[in-house]
Amino acid sequence: MREYKVVVLGSGGVGKSALTVQFVTGTFIEKYDPTIEDFYRKEIEVDSSPSVLEILDTAGTEQFASMRDLYIKNGQGFILVYSLVNQQSFQDIKPMRDQIIRVKRPML
Repeated sequence: MREYKVVVLGSGGVGKSALTVQFVTGTFIEKYDPTIEDFYRKEIEVDSSPSVLEILDTAGTEQFASMRDLYIKNGQGFILVYSLVNQQSFQDIKPMRDQIIRVKRPML
């Protein structure tokens, strides 16, 4: 069975965990509980073959930003999440995107 490693990145409080839990379990979480790091697995079908998504829901606080290089190095796909009602959260994902390119570029 193929496995795909996906990393969810974004500022704190933008809904990374809510989106991830909604996707994995079908349940929407309304309460905000800051994440340090959560890991989820979900079986899906990719190109008619059973596969597993390993989803890493990361911390949005700058306190854990030093761990981001490791997350990116191990990730194969990335979801950058921002809030539609918070312009700063959109601006915050640009350096994350740049970091993904910087870390992954040697492998391209």
